[in-house]
Amino acid sequence: MAQEWDIRPRGSGCSGCQTPFEDRQPCVSALVFGEQGYTRGDYCSRCWEKSEKLAAPYSTWRGVFRSPAPPPAEPLRKETAESLLRRLIEDGEASTQNVRFILAVMLERKRVLVERDAQLQGDGTLVRVYEHRRTGETFVINDPRLGLDQIESVQQEVMALLGAPEPAPGGQTPTEAKPVAESAEPPAPAQPQG
Repeated sequence: MAQEWDIRPRGSGCSGCQTPFEDRQPCVSALVFGEQGYTRGDYCSRCWEKSEKLAAPYSTWRGVFRSPAPPPAEPLRKETAESLLRRLIEDGEASTQNVRFILAVMLERKRVLVERDAQLQGDGTLVRVYEHRRTGETFVINDPRLGLDQIESVQQEVMALLGAPEPAPGGQTPTEAKPVAESAEPPAPAQPQG
């Protein structure tokens, strides 16, 4: 049965002089078997040539050091309906009550939240209790009892906060908007085929 070894990858500097490698610098890698198993050393050309005391290597090879690419920039995360709702609840601003309610309804429709209770308070406020299906967290949201004439403007506010494209007239997003026909003439009726 073959033995598996955990051998470190190429180092960022010379194992001999400890000088960091530069991008595209030639180097020599050597694999040596010793008491601890296989160990790898990476050497600049100068240290490799004067390294006669190195134990007989199991394997050697020449290569070119390549500086690792910088980590990619952290992409800007688009806020989700859930993260926006959590942030607005934490902020507790009265001015976002309508937005919080619409977000809760959106998350209920996406089956993230489930409504567990609705309580009418003494002052006439309707409070809805939602539970997060996955985590079991409870969200208490005031229902502002929005009228149909208010819902569209609140939905637009929610979409703007979520970074969605501006809707075109008629409530369609720009990609859904259909061009208006330029001709004023009605289309000709279809002729029966017979």
